Amino acid sequence: MDEEFEFNDAEELRFSVERYEEMIRNKDQYFFDAQAFEGIIDYFIEKNDPIKALQVVEYAVNQHPYASVFLIRQAQLYVVTNRAHDALAILDRAATLESSNPDIFIIRGSIFEKFELFDQAIEQYNLAIEFAEDVDEIHLHIAYAFENLGQYDQAITHLKLALEVNPQNMDALYEIAFCFDILDKPEDSINFYLQFIENDPYSFAAWYNLGNAYTKAELYEKSIDAYDYAIIINEAFASAYFNKGNALANLERYADAIEVYKQTMEYEQPSAETFCSIGECYEKLELMDESRSYYKKAVKIDANLADAWFGIGVTLDYEERWYESLHFYNKAISLDATVSDYWFALADSHYKLGHFKQAEEAYEKVIEITENDIEVWLDYSAILYEQGKLQEAIDIIIEAIRANPEAAELHYRMVAYLFSRGHYQEAIQYLEVGLSISPEKHEVLFEYLPQLQTNLSIQQIIQRYLI
Repeated sequence: MDEEFEFNDAEELRFSVERYEEMIRNKDQYFFDAQAFEGIIDYFIEKNDPIKALQVVEYAVNQHPYASVFLIRQAQLYVVTNRAHDALAILDRAATLESSNPDIFIIRGSIFEKFELFDQAIEQYNLAIEFAEDVDEIHLHIAYAFENLGQYDQAITHLKLALEVNPQNMDALYEIAFCFDILDKPEDSINFYLQFIENDPYSFAAWYNLGNAYTKAELYEKSIDAYDYAIIINEAFASAYFNKGNALANLERYADAIEVYKQTMEYEQPSAETFCSIGECYEKLELMDESRSYYKKAVKIDANLADAWFGIGVTLDYEERWYESLHFYNKAISLDATVSDYWFALADSHYKLGHFKQAEEAYEKVIEITENDIEVWLDYSAILYEQGKLQEAIDIIIEAIRANPEAAELHYRMVAYLFSRGHYQEAIQYLEVGLSISPEKHEVLFEYLPQLQTNLSIQQIIQRYLI
C-alpha cells in the first residue's frame, strides 16, 4: 500500500507540473490547490531552479493570498536569489497571517547573519524556539552566530542544548569539538565526550571526537583506544583510521601507523594526505625509497600539496643528493612560502653544496617567519663563523638573544664566538647568564669549542653553578 501511495503521489506531482507548464505556455490561469503548488515548488527547487520555483510561488500567493506557507517559501527563495531586503518585507506580511510560525524567525535570523548582524540574528532564533517543536537545529544556528561573535563559551551552551534535544545531531556533536579546540580546552572537551558516551555508548562520532580531544591533550594512548571504539561501532569510519594513524605516528610507532593509514583505503579513495602521511612514516623509518614512492603518489593526486614535495626533498637530502633536493624544496616554497621548515631545509642544502650566499638568504627567510627556532639562529651564525665572518656571527646571536632571552644555547654559543674574538670578559658575562638559565646545558659550549674544557677559569665558573 505504501508503494502504491508513493506511486500515486509521483503521478499526481508529474500531472501538476505538466499542467502548470501548460498554463505557462498558454499564458492562461489554471487553479491549483495549496498541496499541488507546494509539490510544484519543491520540484523546481530539487531541479536547482530557484527562479522557476519563485515564479510558481508568485502564482500560489495570488491564488492563496491568506496561506502564509507561500509567503514563507517566497522569502526563502528571495534569500537564495540574493533579495534579502525583499525577503524581510515578505516575512513581515507572513507574520500578520501567522505570527507564531517559527520559520519566520528562523529565516529572519539567517538574513541578519548574512548582514553580520549576529545579535539580532540570535534574538530572532530565540523567538523561534518559543514556537518550534524541534529546536536542536535552532540552537545550532544560535551557536554559529555566537561563534561569529567570538563567544565560543555561549556557543558551547547552545550546542549542549541542541544535543540534549537530539543526541544524534552530528553537526552539533562535531561543532562542540571545534569550539573546545578554539578555546584550547581539551580537558573540558574530554569531560564532555566522556559524559556524552555514558548516555550514548554507541555513538561512533562521540568516540571519534573523544579521540581527537585526547590527541589535542597529547594523550595518544588514550586517543588510540577511543578511535578503536569508534571503529568497532562503525568499521567503515575512514577518518578514525586516519587519526589513529596520526596518534601512532606521534608515539613513533611508525610501522603500526603505516598499516592503519593503509586501512583507510579500504573504505575511501586514497587521498594525497594519506599517501603523504605514509611517506613521512617511511621517512622516519629511514626507508627512503618507500618514502619517496608515497610522496610521489601524493603529488600525483594533488600537485599543490607542498608537504609532499618537501618530503621528496628530505629523502634526497638524506641520501646526500643535495642538488636534487633543491628543486623539491623550491617547489614546496612556491606553493607555501610561510613554512619555516621549507626555508630551513633549503638553507641547509645550499650550505652543504657550498652555496653560502643562497644559504644565508634562506636563513634570513626563516627568521622573518619565526624568531623562536633556536637551531636556525645557531646554524645561521655557524655558516658565517665558518666563512670567517665572526662579527656578523656575533651580530646574529645578539639578535637571536634579543628575540629569545631565555635560550641558554644562544648564550653558550656567544661565549664561543667572543672567546674566538678575544673578548674574554664579555664572554664570561654571557657564560654566567647561560649558566643561570640552564647549567646542565653547558656541555654544548664544549661541543663547539672543545679547547675551553681545559680553561681553568671557565671550569671554576661552571662548577659554582653546578653545586
